Amino acid sequence: MNAPLAQIPDSHRDLLEKAVVVTLVTVMPDGQPQATPVWCDFEDGYIRINTARGRQKDKNMLARPKVTVLAVDPSNPYRWIEVRGLVSDMNPDQTVAIGHINKLSLLYRGYEDYYKNMPDRRGREERVMIRIKPTRVVVGG
Repeated sequence: MNAPLAQIPDSHRDLLEKAVVVTLVTVMPDGQPQATPVWCDFEDGYIRINTARGRQKDKNMLARPKVTVLAVDPSNPYRWIEVRGLVSDMNPDQTVAIGHINKLSLLYRGYEDYYKNMPDRRGREERVMIRIKPTRVVVGG
């Protein structure tokens, strides 16, 4: 998996840095695509997402690391970015993963604590931070 890192153009980088809910597409065991709306951020050339262990997207990325992230500008649906990539790493360290989901929660919901409105989940799920290496970028608008 030595594909070169594709560059995210400055013209569309905001779609990965602002609170835009993106679509993560993974591949099911039978080859069908599976799409999930997720939060993301962008750091050091990589798209980062967060999930809990055992969810379908987690299982799919563990088995088949090719993914696509699609972000559509909420104020202009003709402006979008599709990033095809490879899962670079999946970090299950709870200090890192919970720190990341809290960062995303602050960006997307304004809460520093992801579990603020769902205390029943705290300590009952294992979070994982996923870094996606862009290998192909397509933009519109």
